Parts: sequence; C-alpha cells; structure tokens
Amino acid sequence: MAAESRQLDAKEISVGRLLNVGDYEFVIPEYQRPYAWGTEESLQLLADLVDALDRDTDEPYFLGSIVLVKAPNSPRAEVIDGQQRLTTLTLLLALLRDLTSNEDLRRDIHRLIEEPAVDWEDKPACPRLALRPRDNQFFFNHVQKEGSTFKLVGLSDNVPQTDAQRGLRDNAKALHKELEQFTPELRKDLFRLIARRAFLVVVSTPDLNSAYRIFSVMNARGLPLSPQDIFKSQVIGAIPEQDKQHYANRWEELEEVLGRDEFGDLFLYLRAIKTQTRGVKSLLQEFPEQVLAGYLPDNGSGFIQEVLEPYAKADIRLNTQDFQGADPHWNQVNNWLKILTRLDNDDWRPPALWAITEHGEDPEFLVAFLAKLERLAASMLVRRVYATPRQQRYMELLKQLADGHGLNSTAFNLSDTERRDTVTGLDGDIYLAPRVYKYVLLRLDSVLADTPGASYDHGIISVEHVLPQSIAPDSQWAKDFTPEEATTWTHRLGNLLLLNRRKNSSASNYDFDVKKEKYFRSGKGVAVFALTTQVLAEDVWTPEVIERRQASLLAILTKQWQL
Repeated sequence: MAAESRQLDAKEISVGRLLNVGDYEFVIPEYQRPYAWGTEESLQLLADLVDALDRDTDEPYFLGSIVLVKAPNSPRAEVIDGQQRLTTLTLLLALLRDLTSNEDLRRDIHRLIEEPAVDWEDKPACPRLALRPRDNQFFFNHVQKEGSTFKLVGLSDNVPQTDAQRGLRDNAKALHKELEQFTPELRKDLFRLIARRAFLVVVSTPDLNSAYRIFSVMNARGLPLSPQDIFKSQVIGAIPEQDKQHYANRWEELEEVLGRDEFGDLFLYLRAIKTQTRGVKSLLQEFPEQVLAGYLPDNGSGFIQEVLEPYAKADIRLNTQDFQGADPHWNQVNNWLKILTRLDNDDWRPPALWAITEHGEDPEFLVAFLAKLERLAASMLVRRVYATPRQQRYMELLKQLADGHGLNSTAFNLSDTERRDTVTGLDGDIYLAPRVYKYVLLRLDSVLADTPGASYDHGIISVEHVLPQSIAPDSQWAKDFTPEEATTWTHRLGNLLLLNRRKNSSASNYDFDVKKEKYFRSGKGVAVFALTTQVLAEDVWTPEVIERRQASLLAILTKQWQL
C-alpha cells in the first residue's frame, strides 16, 4: 500500500486549466461502459452550474472527482471514473461555443474542446477527449467540430447508431433548448464559471488495479462502473494489442443483445456454473479469483471464446425461447423455458444455461432436463424454500452435472417428505401464498389446455375467487355456504380461476349465475383460460362442486409433477 500511495497523485484543478494546458489527453478506454447520461442528468448539471452562478461570483464550484490511469510523464489519461461528466461538460462547452457570435469567445471556448494545431511543430489539432472507438468519430463530427452542434440537435434517429450517440443527440437538444433562452451575457458568465470556478479533484495512478481500488471507495457523481465493466478491463487487458478491438466489439455486441442488466446477471450465473458454490463475498472479488484466474494474465481471448460467448448465446436463447428445427422436441424446449421464466426467482438459470451450452444440439436431452428442472423448481416454490437452501440445492445439481451424472443427477429427485409437503401446499389455502398461486394456476391452465408453453402474453392476468372473499348476508352465496364452509374453500385451488382483465370488486360479489355471464366471459362471450372454461360449465357453485374440483386439479398436478 505504501508503494501505491507513492504512485498516487491527487489534486484539485479548475476545468479551464484541466482542458487547456495540454497535460491531459483524456481517453475513454474501449473496455468502459458507453456514455449513458440522459437528459435528466445533463439538465441537472446545467441547473447546478446556474445555481452556483446565482449564489456567489467568487465561490468555487466542486464538480466531483475523476479517476485516471496516467503515467507521470505522459499526457494520455484513461478515464476510469468521470466519463459522464467530462463528456457532458464537453457537450455543454460545444453548445456555448456554437451559440456565441463573439469570435474571440468562440475561439477561447473551442480551446477547451480541442487543442489547437501548432504549425511550426507540424502538430495537428487534437481533441481534448476521445470517446470509445465506436462513438468517437460521431462525437468529433457532431460535437467537437466548430458549428457542429446546430446539426446535432436536429439529427433524426437514422443517424445515431448506438445508445451513446442517441444520448448525445438528446442531451444536446435538451441543453440547447435551455441555453437558447439565456442572454449572451449569461452564457458568457456560464462559460467563465465552468473555466475558472468549476473544479474537479483529479486522482491519477499509473496502475489500473490501483485506480479501480481508488474508484471503489470514492463517492463519485458519475454513473459507477459495474462489475462486468471491471472484468472487461481485466480481460481485454490480457489480449494482445492488435486483437483488443476485435474482442472488445464481441463483448459489447453480446452485452447489447442481452441488455446491460441481464448481461451483468450472467456473471453471477457463470460464477455458479464454474464453482458450483454459493457466493459468500462480492462478485467483484470472487469472479476474478474463481473464474478469471484460469485465463489471466495472458489468455483473455480464451475466456471470451470458451466461457463468455457460449454462455451469453445460451442466455439469449433462454430469454428468447426461439429454438427452431424440424424435430418437434424443439418446440417443447421453448415451452419448458417459457414455463420456467414464470418462477419468482432466477436460481434455476445456471443449471438451464449449463444444459443449453453443453447439450444445445440435443433437443431430447433438453426436454428431459428442463422437465426435471421445472419439477424441482415448482416443488421448492410451493414449499416456499427460501433462498439459501434453494441455491444450495441448485449448486449440488451443478456439482453433479459437472461430475457427469447428467439426467441421473440425484439432486433432481424429491424425497418422500418433499413430495408430501408439496402436495400439502397445493391442497391448502394457496391464494394466501402470493408468489405461488399465479404460477400454479398458469401451470394448471397450460396442462388443461394441452399447451404447456402457452405464452400468456395478455396485458393483464388476474386471479379471481368464484366464491367471493366477502359474502353479502342476503346473497345466494350465504344460502349455499355456511361460514365454516366458506372459510374452508375460499382460498383453495378449486375456487380460483384466471381472467384477462383487472379485478372488479363489485362484480366479485355477484351471485354465481350473474358472475358467469357478466364477469367470467371475455368480450366475445368465451373464456380465454381453460380453468375458467371449466367453471363456466358448472350450473351451480357449492361446497360439493369446489371439493370435486379441488380433488381433480390436485390430481392433475400430482400426476404432472410425479408427487
């Protein structure tokens, strides 16, 4: 730590000096996340600056801190934290530059955006900030070049090719709208504030790992890096220079297809698959130790080719459920995946990803595997097995899969006690278990309809009690059910059905014959769900009907899940 502190350099620098003296050439490394500030953050920055302008003409304004990887004698500065603010400040300066009619002021502002050429040294002009390669040319053409922001604010959606480029366009439009309403003098005062009185604490170190340690304990205003961003820096850093861009592009393409949140979750799944143990420390600490250590420091491409890419592609298939082929088993694979995604947790995903990655061309294996996985998952759901033992069960399954047991893994099996407790849960007041009843009812409905993977893409799916939860004393319900019978049957499977509409509290209390005609049918006079069609076939709704229906539905699930 003492050696690290000797390499650390931290100082408070005004924006004008930071962007004008030539000591810093800011570069957003290719492993960084894209520019992601939206109009809310950009307008807030402008509002904060204007507030500072209104408060005191001499008071310094603190913009936060930035963390850099920078050698002491080189101007190149890789931005580890601070990309969002540096990029938005450059955009704001470019708008102020293009809005002024004062040539001297325009030149002074532009010096903070681009270092001027020096003819006698044959030194070309150089932008002060370079974004990631994918967005840098757009940034130069539409922000850094003089006069370019007028075109930027009017760009259609056909020109920007990434979310970062669209964000630059949207933020420019929002900031331009505000700045247009300022007087020329107020815009000049705003530039003076940014150049003279706005300060950043610049923390730099020549060591990347040191920079990340510093970053992790600093409370920066920018959008923080996530673990996958840091893993990306480590992996891309372990690839020969000539191949870095290729693999960085492959990484980003997978992230874009999966979406940032799901891509981040993928690293949790990978840690589980590779270690077959529950996480006990942070992913940021465990993943490099447990997964990346096998590929670093010199085989980053191996991690992408052998781990990240195959499992990311499996995750894409898991989420899209779009396996195709002449073999009818492929449709069954998609159906099982649709069913599993209705669960209230994601702990089943690592085993599913293992199966898709290891047996992605064997639909019969996948059907058998996913059916076993769903049975186990559904039983734990009904029994309300909480997170720790649930995850331990899946880790045991992954361990057995890694040992080659495949479909014969004993972790799939339910003990006599587990089967009995599952049936008990299904036969009780299931409606009082909020995360359970809708999954079970949809599962039942798909079996009754003989479409196990029905997508149920209705905008609304609600669960309705046939016998209402509150019975009016003068209703037919009060004649057909004693208070004890109502208590026994109200929240059981036999008394529940599915509707593709919002609940209607007044309609819920209709007598059965009215409820059937006015509430349980769709606008076309039919029921959307098989469970509801069953109810429509009944002439009356009495304790005996619910008891018969309860026994029938319970028998269906007992057979389906081999209980």
